Amino acid sequence: MKKKILIPTDFSKNAWNAITYASDLFKNKECSFFLLNAYNATMHSRGHLMKDKAEMLSFETEKNKSASGLANILEMLDFRGLNEKHEYHIVSVKDDPLSAIQSTIEKKDIELVVMGGTKGASNYENKLFGSNTINVMENLRSSPILGIPLDARLVHIKEIVFPTSFKTHYKRRELVHLVEIAQLQDANICVLHVNDHPELTVEQQENKQLLEDCFEDASFSLHHIGGSDVNSSVKRFVESRGSDMVSFINRKHSFLDSIFSTPMVEELGMFSKVPLLVMHDSKY
Repeated sequence: MKKKILIPTDFSKNAWNAITYASDLFKNKECSFFLLNAYNATMHSRGHLMKDKAEMLSFETEKNKSASGLANILEMLDFRGLNEKHEYHIVSVKDDPLSAIQSTIEKKDIELVVMGGTKGASNYENKLFGSNTINVMENLRSSPILGIPLDARLVHIKEIVFPTSFKTHYKRRELVHLVEIAQLQDANICVLHVNDHPELTVEQQENKQLLEDCFEDASFSLHHIGGSDVNSSVKRFVESRGSDMVSFINRKHSFLDSIFSTPMVEELGMFSKVPLLVMHDSKY
């Protein structure tokens, strides 16, 4: 069965980079890629003929732009060289990005969402990811998300960093996408415990063993790094080793709160070239 992957696009360079990165990442796997563009054309209730005509024209214009943009992406993929293991489908929806993504996941039985730094004016506009991408990462619970920075290029993934506190119980189904990527790329998963005190409680030792069991079908190694500032410690570890991806499970509503000491939405730029694989608690 083909793996179903959703890639939202706003036709930006970031979105195109996410498409090519995902295609290369899963080059050896049978995949169905769904390229989604959500366009916004506000339609009000009827009441004034000229206003109604203007709104209808705006709607048709945005609809045509969406269809044309998606068709252009298919042409670019064809020019790039198609993989016989891959098939591409286009989805054009009049909706906001998050709602469009959620509905497409449900309708198409999507297994993974891949996103670039989409547009969106906000306080994050100078950060690694745009506000639309951050909004999806924070609020989408029905699918794991792979965020691709504009500067990320896939040559070969050798190492994926998985920060953990060993304070929560892990389940194999929560980590299936991380293990799959590690297997496809023959990459090592670096399980990184960040704490000034390397000694583990009995509960942490049990959770550590559970995590090792979950990773039994992949290459992994255990690491510890000290530091009271978890964000800086992870960044230092990733940069010192030239790691290729960071992955974590987001167990709370607030982005990254489950692992890191403070919300990191404003600090996503710390991984300027490293993709982020965001997975979720299986109870959601």
